[in-house]
Amino acid sequence: MGEQRERLQVGIVGASGYGGVQLIRLLLDHPAIEIVYLGGDSSAGKKFADLYPHLGHAVNMTIEPIDPDIISARCQAVFLALPNGIACELAPKLIAKGCVVLDLSADYRFTDLDTYTQWYKIPRTDRETAAMAVYGLPELYRAKLSNAKLVGCPGCYPTASLLALSPLLKQGLIDADTAIIDAKSGTSGGGRQAKTHLLLAEADNSITAYSIAGHRHTPEIEQVCSDLASHEVKVQFTPHLMPMVRGILATVYATIRDPGLVTEDLITIYKAFYRSSPFVRILDGGIYPQTKWAAGTNLCYIGVEVDARTGRVIVVSAIDNLIKGQAGQAIQCLNAVMGWDETLGLPQLSFYP
Repeated sequence: MGEQRERLQVGIVGASGYGGVQLIRLLLDHPAIEIVYLGGDSSAGKKFADLYPHLGHAVNMTIEPIDPDIISARCQAVFLALPNGIACELAPKLIAKGCVVLDLSADYRFTDLDTYTQWYKIPRTDRETAAMAVYGLPELYRAKLSNAKLVGCPGCYPTASLLALSPLLKQGLIDADTAIIDAKSGTSGGGRQAKTHLLLAEADNSITAYSIAGHRHTPEIEQVCSDLASHEVKVQFTPHLMPMVRGILATVYATIRDPGLVTEDLITIYKAFYRSSPFVRILDGGIYPQTKWAAGTNLCYIGVEVDARTGRVIVVSAIDNLIKGQAGQAIQCLNAVMGWDETLGLPQLSFYP
């Protein structure tokens, strides 16, 4: 038998929410990680098994108050699965004490904190810490993630949208300002707290567009699009709530610069662009993804089509919003930070149907 790998000591702050429980479920199967701390605010003092009895046979831990001294004494890496505006208070203290921090909120996704404050209405004083942050989309920023101390993990809508758009923007294949993103999410994207619009009686048998022309993920998407295109880019982004629990389907439209490009050309370009990205699956011509294919996995499925009649490209991407769009991607980022195989501990086969 080979020598046993020494496990990385990891904590999860915000363990009682959907992001937290997904992290725990995935990390329990990770061969190089040991969960040594679960933290929370309103859930402090409760046994995790009382909140999620279905995991009681695997998790015998109590959720503890959030204390940076205790966290840093036990943990080498910490996942912050907290509401916006809380991670920016914790992260500087944890980093100063030697922890690697992976933030699942929006606090460290922006290179310009004024943009964050404009959209999230939260003032910031941690500019020095924020300057350390790496945007946690490994398919685009893999090299920067190596040995990073702070990772701002992307939102679920930006993940699906950016993976669909990136090859087009990076290679200048579209008129960037014509990009339109029509995205649809399951109700788990709204979190675990009770909200009227997420009740079964409200959400079932109905599709609803929301935050039209003002969703907070818009500037996050535009920031990365602008980086890829090397000039300022504005996109039209409209999210929709779907009567399902998991998944995001993003349909992206944009005008092609070269009218001679056909579908097979773009499929070849996409496959080359993502050749080193084990979680991105580019589908053959005429095949378009379904959210069910990605459910329970860290995969992103992408279908591409050129409409020669309108001169537009249509790209469809599907992810599990709680895994590739949240907890799984955060673990993929930690794998990259540690220099491990990105696929370590992450599922690639969905439960179907």
